[in-house]
Amino acid sequence: MAAGSNSLELVVLGLLKEQDMHGYELKKRMTESLGLIMHVSWGSLYPALARLEAKGAVKAVEARLAAPSVPMTGSLGGERAVFRSSSDGLRGSRNKKVYGITDLGSALFSEMLNNDSEIDEKGFAVRLAFANHMDSKMRLKMLNERRDLILERVKSSRRNIEKKRFALEPYVELVLEHFRSTNSSDLAWIEELIAKEESSIQNSGTDLLVSQKIKDSI
Repeated sequence: MAAGSNSLELVVLGLLKEQDMHGYELKKRMTESLGLIMHVSWGSLYPALARLEAKGAVKAVEARLAAPSVPMTGSLGGERAVFRSSSDGLRGSRNKKVYGITDLGSALFSEMLNNDSEIDEKGFAVRLAFANHMDSKMRLKMLNERRDLILERVKSSRRNIEKKRFALEPYVELVLEHFRSTNSSDLAWIEELIAKEESSIQNSGTDLLVSQKIKDSI
């Protein structure tokens, strides 16, 4: 799955699978849950919603604001003032467009989520965030591929440090050591998730619980 618009559309569909939301709610949820992974601006969110709507993956419903009740003050002049204030507020309020996922959108979400093509850092993080919607075997496949990638990075950084140890500037060597340490930590983390997934496959009743733990650990 490519980065950029595909990742954003996947996130939109994933969040709309939980509940219908208007644009402000979607952006808030993205910032709260995936803000460290991807920055979403209004200039990218609404075009993504428009693309999904054009594909028939997302539906839009107008949510009209209900007229507020006018309190009885006992004063005709006071009640008229409250009514005028309420009416002006309603005229000034824009109806919010609420988006919901369609059957076609659910199918597209599943297809994008389970696409096993090569993905970048952001694409992996987004897929993992919604991994509770994936088949357990597909989750395990994704995690194993990620482990292989990180393992190669660990080996490569170790080779580079050993091969160039006496030719590097001290701070360059510190940077390489930092990357090696980070990759080693990522490797331990991903291996723990793989162990949980393998356990969940053997005990299918725990599958959803394990995938939720994985999602929460991001």
